[in-house]
Amino acid sequence: MNSGSADSLQLDRQLCFKLYAASRAVIRGYKPMLDQLGLTYPQYLVMLVLWEWQEQAPELPTVKALGARLALDSGTLTPLLKRLEQLDLVQRQRSARDEREVHLGLSAAGLALRERVAPLKAQLLCDSGVDPDSLGVLREQLDQLLKQIKDLS
Repeated sequence: MNSGSADSLQLDRQLCFKLYAASRAVIRGYKPMLDQLGLTYPQYLVMLVLWEWQEQAPELPTVKALGARLALDSGTLTPLLKRLEQLDLVQRQRSARDEREVHLGLSAAGLALRERVAPLKAQLLCDSGVDPDSLGVLREQLDQLLKQIKDLS
């Protein structure tokens, strides 16, 4: 057996493992902030998109558009949105012209929650000790990686 090939199968040489471990660590780092907000990490991602859409909404802010933005299917999004609606952060409304289409919006509480996030997020970044410039470079590299992977499928 070729030792080069054996080395390529070591866990620490797997990009997928490094991405997985880093993702879990980041989510764990967000947990104290999210606990203060009463959100899970996936709910937070939904709120980020809806806050973004407050600034520049797509033509139809729908569950389908949200799923495309977050790379999640409706089976995953529906329970998240139901819970956010129960928390009075999100409003869902069926389209009058096509009842399969569900439009999304933020409640007043959902809008107000955004104001609580900024200082918590700033504190999280300060506490991490990570250089913001290096995070920007990493984000760009991950964007490129995602694009290349999507182009393969």
